[in-house]
This record gives sequence, structure tokens and C-alpha cells, in this order.
Amino acid sequence: MIIVLKRGSGEAEVQEITTRLMEEGFKVHLSQGVEKTIIGAVGDRTRLQSLDLEALPWVEKVVPILAPYKLVSREFQPADSTIKIGHHEIGGSEVHVMAGPCAVESRSQLLETAHAVKEAGATFLRGGAFKPRTSPYSFQGLEEEGLRYLAEAREETGLLIITEVVDVRDVQLVAAYADVLQIGARNMQNFFLLKEVAKVNKPVLLKRGPSATLEEWMMAAEYLMDGGNYNVMFCERGIRTFETYTRNTLDLSMVPALHALSHLPVIVDPSHGTGRWQLVQPMAKAALAAGADGLIVEVHPQPDKAVSDGKQSLTPPNFKVMMEELARLSAALDRPLKGVEG
Repeated sequence: MIIVLKRGSGEAEVQEITTRLMEEGFKVHLSQGVEKTIIGAVGDRTRLQSLDLEALPWVEKVVPILAPYKLVSREFQPADSTIKIGHHEIGGSEVHVMAGPCAVESRSQLLETAHAVKEAGATFLRGGAFKPRTSPYSFQGLEEEGLRYLAEAREETGLLIITEVVDVRDVQLVAAYADVLQIGARNMQNFFLLKEVAKVNKPVLLKRGPSATLEEWMMAAEYLMDGGNYNVMFCERGIRTFETYTRNTLDLSMVPALHALSHLPVIVDPSHGTGRWQLVQPMAKAALAAGADGLIVEVHPQPDKAVSDGKQSLTPPNFKVMMEELARLSAALDRPLKGVEG
């Protein structure tokens, strides 16, 4: 449930309610806006009656949140969340593009890609250092060596780093290098991993599982927020359907659906969502038109030689063309493309 305080309520009033709730076993989450302060309380609603919070003169109302997801919902926070990462802000008026190879294969491959996507206007460099694959015989990633290459690329280009964490044992290691931690589709409901990542003070990109419903996806985000990490971004990357032409079916209806139900930013991955590089550019445009706050795209200097996901990776020249077209579209949508001069 949420407790809405009257305008002008101060720290003393907030602290008194917080103390009362915690004494009754509630988890308390504070959302302070310009106009009002909202206290979210997660726990046994039957114990609220004895608190009689609505009798307090500075409490405007107590509202139950009926949906299973609480902190993620717009009922808890009506205004859009914006996530500050370095000098960038995701969820605001500007659109960001995260780009790079599926896997960090070598120092030269990563640095070449980083400079190319930076020049084209990307603001984040993506790249997998840990790459668990369907086949145990496939390339599994360079692990910490790959993380060091990502950090070097950040130093050279200024791009912020987003990379996937796949194991609870590696959370602290990955967090030491990355600016954003990615939870991959396979791990969306790895609740032990979600709980561990929630303890780290780094933004999280939460990808949708290939068969996850909207509610299941939002409940995964709830794990992160309930654990104390409010800097969460959703990432739509396609779901599994009967269609075989594309790798997945990119469900762009989730962008406005999430914005209607949740205050968190939404990123779209048209690379995994289609599995074909020729479809990435048109679906990236469609994602922005649907209201996405950003994109995450795979780029490789030689897709035909990529150790993973070459078929869905753009070449640097193709990525540059896409960014130019996205800049024109985003300007028409009145959401400038960060990193690309208008």
C-alpha cells in the first residue's frame, strides 16, 4: 500500500510514519516528489488497521496497491523515473543508444568497435565478458580479461559500459568494472541473482525472458527494487513464438504497456528481437515511435567472423546510417538522440 502525505509534510512526519511501519514488520520505501511525498509499505495489510495512519493530520490518504508488483507500479510512483548514469540520464527527454559486440572477443575487436559506435553517436558500449551459451562447446567469453578490455575502451572513448552478470559469484567483480549491470533473458527469474544484484549500487538493465509474461517481468523488477536497487530499466528483447523466420518476435506493444503500468524506463533490443541485421534498423525506428527510452544494438567490425550473433550484428557503416536516420526520427518525436548532433 502507499501512504500519501499532505503537501508541506517534513522529515519528522516521514520519520514517525516510517518508524511505526517498521515496528509492525513493513518494508518501507520512500518516494519524494515536488508536490507530495509517498511512502510505500510492503507487508501484512491486516496490521495497518491498528496503526490508524489516516488519523494523523499530515496523512492525506492510504491507498492499497492491488497489483502483485508494488514498487514498480505507477500507483507507487506516478511520475516517470529517470536514472542518472555518469553524465547521462535515461528515462528523460533524450534517447540513448547502447551499442557494441555480443561478445568481447579480443582487445583490438572491442576497441575498434568502441571507437566506431562512439563516432556514430552511441553513449554506452555493450559487450559480453561472460557468455554462457546453449552449447557447452561454444565460446564462453573472456571473463575478467574481457572486463579489463571494456574498462580500457571506456577510458579511450568515454563510453559508459554495460555488460551482463550471469552468476552470483561474479556480481562484485562485474560491478567493479561496469557502469550498468545487465540481467540476461535466461536469468530474468534467477531470483538469487536478482537479490544479489539488488545489493549493488549500480543501475540494472533487466531483459525480458523469452517466455515471460508482462506480470512475471515486472515481478522480477520488483525483486530488484524490494532489495534496495531503484535504478532499474526494462529491456524488451523479443519473445518465443511459433514464427521461425526471426530469432524472436519483438513485442513492441510492451513499450507503451510498461509505460502505462510502471514508472521505470524501457529499452528495446532490436538485434535479439529479430536475429537478422536487415531488420534491426526498421525495428529500432518502430521502437522509438512506440516510446522507447533507448536502444541496445549489436555492432561488430566483421559480423561474418563473429563468435556469436554475427547474423544480427550491424557493421559500423550500417550502424552509422541507422543512427543518422534515428536522429531525424527522434527529432520529429521531440526526443533528441543523445550523442548525435542535430
